[in-house]
Amino acid sequence: MTLGLYIHVPFCVRKCRYCDFISYPYTKGAAGIYLDSLFKEIEMYGGILPEHDKILTSVFIGGGTPTCLPVEKLLSVLEKVNKNFHLPPGCEITVEANPGTVGRRSLALLRKGGVNRLSLGVQAFQDNILAVLGRVHTAAEAAGAVRAAREAGFENLNLDLIYGIPGQTGEDWLESLDQATALGPEHIAAYGLQLEAGTPLEQAVSSGGLEPCSEDLELFMYQTAIDYLTGRDYVHYEISNFARSGRESVHNLNYWLNQSYLGIGPAAHSYLQGERFANDSTIKGYAGSLAQGKLPVAARDAAIVRHEMAETMFLGLRLLKGVHLEAFYHRFGRRAEDIYRVEITSLREAGLVELADGYLRLTAKGLPLGNEVFKEFVCSHY
Repeated sequence: MTLGLYIHVPFCVRKCRYCDFISYPYTKGAAGIYLDSLFKEIEMYGGILPEHDKILTSVFIGGGTPTCLPVEKLLSVLEKVNKNFHLPPGCEITVEANPGTVGRRSLALLRKGGVNRLSLGVQAFQDNILAVLGRVHTAAEAAGAVRAAREAGFENLNLDLIYGIPGQTGEDWLESLDQATALGPEHIAAYGLQLEAGTPLEQAVSSGGLEPCSEDLELFMYQTAIDYLTGRDYVHYEISNFARSGRESVHNLNYWLNQSYLGIGPAAHSYLQGERFANDSTIKGYAGSLAQGKLPVAARDAAIVRHEMAETMFLGLRLLKGVHLEAFYHRFGRRAEDIYRVEITSLREAGLVELADGYLRLTAKGLPLGNEVFKEFVCSHY
């Protein structure tokens, strides 16, 4: 079995206005409790997993903002992983970072400590747009972080960008794409903003304080990203992700191919040995379970085959290649074309999916309507 490892760091300097992920304000005391507990969880899995299940395809440290922890603490997490799991040569090791929380010293230490991929949450290159999002960095700091990462020896960089932000114009978006590509990252993730209920940004829009981006402008921005980035030798390999050839995210591909992954840390999710489970989302509950020698799992769900098939379909359709139909058959012993005959026929007639080279994939028309396509498979078998 191949296994992706995700480590959740639930702290931020300040929570962004659009974020609904589990995160807490960073304090030294809370971070100490978290790290002690995280080390226990890593050791527990190192002790209970069979050796062949501890071979990692990737490690991804996300959040939150992992780099709000002192860099020495982050490196101690990786050391603990190295002692309890098997990392093959060249294993992709990613750390997410906010440009306002890294500098030359911390980046140099991360690279020396084995991190070989850095994912920077840039989001935009206009300070007024960053203020709308509630980011803690400026456009100049983002560009400086990229340069510092190169000086530190990072040869695999991802930049996250967001479109569809209230007040953002088509010209702003094009400028962000232009400045991002000028920095030469190997990977760019271009996400449409999701106004999650209850977040400060959603409340500002709902109350009329901010004008939301129109659907037409958001669609224009998405198509602009595709045209601009593919025209500059980035491969559009997933709905929102673009990479230089060979620089696709190993960790995220593992998710989209519905393979096994282990999540550790508060609120982390896992799909392991035919079961999906999630950790307690509070630091107190998470630490309390581990202090008693118990894994901090708050919810479990056995992977029912029909659910697993549906997930394999809609996750695979996120990839530009689509779902490999022969691989689906080998995994489940049944053909997707038979199980989902009605759904596939309807979606093909609507021009949203197509069969090509042994794959079922979204068409150009279907790409911006991906969520509508995915619902057909989810509703069919959930």
